Amino acid sequence: MRFEHVFFDLDGTLTDPGPGITNAIMYARKKRGLDPGRREDYYKFIGPPMPQSFVEYWGVSMDEAKAILADYREYYTPKGIFENSVYPGIPQALEALKAAGCKLYVATSKPTFMSQRIVERFGLAPYFEMVSGSDPDRPDSTKADVIRAARDAFGIDMTRAVMVGDRSFDALGAAECAIPCVGVSFGYGTREELMQAGAVYVADTPADLAAYLLG
Repeated sequence: MRFEHVFFDLDGTLTDPGPGITNAIMYARKKRGLDPGRREDYYKFIGPPMPQSFVEYWGVSMDEAKAILADYREYYTPKGIFENSVYPGIPQALEALKAAGCKLYVATSKPTFMSQRIVERFGLAPYFEMVSGSDPDRPDSTKADVIRAARDAFGIDMTRAVMVGDRSFDALGAAECAIPCVGVSFGYGTREELMQAGAVYVADTPADLAAYLLG
């Protein structure tokens, strides 16, 4: 096999969280008396830490972004979290990697407690050694931070590790940790975005992904 340790992004890589995330964003806007906008306008929010997206796309301060995040979570935590689905072929790809001896980890910008609920709800927990997510009290947490958390918890040999994700943030976080990134084109990023950020390969399907990782 080409890699022994595989870090997986969650949103846009293992599952399609689009309905729940966009519903929660529209809820937060309506609560503030704003036009909820079009669902498609918020797909670009999927992947990066949510407060950073509010700052970047809405031009608010980080303090205001934290307040918007609290409104967002009023919808997302009890309901939107499960308006979500596993991408077809992902369980089979994870099974193939595990059978070959790979150690798998979730490395996501989503808070750990939410990520664990999703992984457990959709039957993915048995495939993973650890779910490493962000600290909800640290909106500045990065993808590199969650990769390092898993690395430190397991003493991972990073020379045999790889990050899998659908956005440039996954590739950039991997580079910060000195590991390669394999992109997936079935999430919310584009092939161009991933390649420009340094992805070494972009898989079009979960089966393609597993085949590349196994070498």
